[in-house]
Amino acid sequence: MASEQEVAAVGKILVNPKQDLTTRFRALFTLRNVGGPEAIEWISQTFVDDSALLKHELAYCLGQMQDERAIPTLKTVLKDTTQEPMVRHEAGEALGAIGNLGVLDLLKEYSEDPVIEVAETCQLAVRRLEWLISGGDQKAEEGTDRNPYCSVDPAPPAQRKTVPELRTQLLDESLPLFERYRAMFALRNLGTKEAVLALGDGLQCSSALFRHEIGYILGQIQHPASIPQLQAALELDGENAMVRHECAEALGSIGKEECMKILERYRKDAERVVKESCEVALDMLEYENGTQFQYADGLLRLQGEQ
Repeated sequence: MASEQEVAAVGKILVNPKQDLTTRFRALFTLRNVGGPEAIEWISQTFVDDSALLKHELAYCLGQMQDERAIPTLKTVLKDTTQEPMVRHEAGEALGAIGNLGVLDLLKEYSEDPVIEVAETCQLAVRRLEWLISGGDQKAEEGTDRNPYCSVDPAPPAQRKTVPELRTQLLDESLPLFERYRAMFALRNLGTKEAVLALGDGLQCSSALFRHEIGYILGQIQHPASIPQLQAALELDGENAMVRHECAEALGSIGKEECMKILERYRKDAERVVKESCEVALDMLEYENGTQFQYADGLLRLQGEQ
């Protein structure tokens, strides 16, 4: 259990723009793991930063913590049109992840936001909350594969089917996004090479939000079969920066030497969020291939300085 002083010391690293972004990321994930009101307060203070990537991760962490004390901050970020779309989108997703039904009306309102990534995210969050209202989480285990990751997902997995059937559901753009996401997470939970290649085909779909989520879950699975498709999306001229950033971070999670070479090429990218993602991904890759005990090492670093 971290003391209030330790949480504050890690929080000061997170809010300090003079610190390396990679160090601040490690501080953020330390606070996420520690949890509690002080950690939430330090994370909430950091939404004034000028890094869209960092703010996006702040919102992601608040959603994964599933602590209702983060709701006021996330509502403010979602409503703030001066925040970058990828930050507002992540705030909307986080509100859905926390699962408090009191935000349902707000999410319905922003389901019609003029920024398509924000609107689609809020539509998904509404569907997730409606699924919770219907008791879906109580029935979730029946006929579905368990989520092997410790993530709170924007949609539950679809019922168990063959990979070709799930691939068809994933790629059918006439279906509601929520149903396609369900196929996405069912394929993710399978985690086989066949499932990974089917997911990679989703990087060709029309929704940038959908493509970005594909990048994120390919990073969770860490299967080397996805490297060519992730590389192609990162290198694609005109691809949405939100998609490219997730593909860069996924390559960092996979942690192979060829991933490092790809990321080194893009760490000076003209798009700031992509450049920063490559820096963070290379740091993650160093962790995956090294002897460090944990990635979220803010408390260990503090002890090392004492």
